[in-house]
Amino acid sequence: MEFLPNFGNIGFTLIAFVVALSIIVAIHEYGHYIVGRWSGIHAEVFSIGFGPVLFSRVDKRGTRWQVAALPFGGYVKFLGDANAASAGADAEVVDALDPAERRRTMPGAPLWARAATVAAGPIFNFILSILIFGAVVLVSGRAVDEPRVGPPAALPADVTILQEGDLITAIAGEPVESLADVYTISRDMEPAQTVSYDVVRDGQAITVEAAFPLLPIVQSVTPQSAAIAAGIQEGDVLTAVDGTPIHAFSQLRAAVDASEGAPLALTLWRDGEILEKELSPRSTALPDRDGGFETRWLIGITGGLIFEPLTENVGPLAAIGFGAEQTLFVVESSLSGLWHIIVGEISTCNLQGPIGIAETSGAAASQGIDNFIWFIAVLSTAVGLLNLFPIPVLDGGHLVFHAYEAVAGKPPSARVLNAFMTTGLVLLLSLMLFALTNDIFCP
Repeated sequence: MEFLPNFGNIGFTLIAFVVALSIIVAIHEYGHYIVGRWSGIHAEVFSIGFGPVLFSRVDKRGTRWQVAALPFGGYVKFLGDANAASAGADAEVVDALDPAERRRTMPGAPLWARAATVAAGPIFNFILSILIFGAVVLVSGRAVDEPRVGPPAALPADVTILQEGDLITAIAGEPVESLADVYTISRDMEPAQTVSYDVVRDGQAITVEAAFPLLPIVQSVTPQSAAIAAGIQEGDVLTAVDGTPIHAFSQLRAAVDASEGAPLALTLWRDGEILEKELSPRSTALPDRDGGFETRWLIGITGGLIFEPLTENVGPLAAIGFGAEQTLFVVESSLSGLWHIIVGEISTCNLQGPIGIAETSGAAASQGIDNFIWFIAVLSTAVGLLNLFPIPVLDGGHLVFHAYEAVAGKPPSARVLNAFMTTGLVLLLSLMLFALTNDIFCP
């Protein structure tokens, strides 16, 4: 279900990108603001966006809250900052203040207060991700390992399915004790139009014939993939590849691997209609079990069972634990991917720029609010991680300066600080330009 107004692909993508980025930036900057306030540092301006101010108000603490015309970032300007990036102190302002007022400035605050204020932005991004991931599992529940049939998927009328409530005890004679066994047995089986299931139904043990457990059902579509470009949607059932009928997701995977990027003609069922789609698989780097990456041909879909697994409710603490695990997974995957790009083991095309991120925003939003919210959590983690990189002008660079001050007993000189800030800005702009060229020229 689309929840953003669709003014054409470009307009929809831009709106989705601005919404996602504005939420993430607001949380990031609020982290700086609130921890700074708790630490006794006065914020003069809290801005979402840059450029001409569209709306503003001054609160009782004297902070100006504003929304600016260019919604591609934001900032908090603390008292005593030379600029919105907190790159150095405004010496004239700070020197003119008495000691009590100087304590309320960023340059005049204790080292611990400055470091905590800087670190709070990325930390709040991680907190946002943890809360979103946790809320998703809190609302939707977690799949139980019992091999009991939940609500059946929407399938073509000629596909035989199991009944909701059936307890699967064996598939094709192979004993089943858990839901994980259903996946394992299905992956090792020879694909067939129907297979035998031993089930307990209404208290009686019976054997029935039904569709292959892992039909080529589209459970999810990856943004910026060949599948989404071809218009494939969640819930579609792929029935043939290049005119050859398929009954298992493994047959689709084999056809994609064998194509080596050549176009494939897909026949699919959607809500009672038979549709034809053509797409070309794309070479994609994927993390492997050993912590490395492997390159495979993919079209960008994941499959699922012919029924929904049963779910159980989880408590708030378990949900937060899941959120933390998922956030850590995104961090580890991002760092691993970046490292493998640096050492040349995977293509630099895996590094996205603003256009690629915007396109992913639009694709996630087009698949429904749940996918869009999940994407915001992933992007929030990435933004928090990026800001911790030890590059001057980023939060991580400021933390490096604070660490130097803690060891040396004094901050870097203004000359050294300006030199590092200039270098950091050049590095950051170079990285953005490189990523932008990837968006334009990479397939």
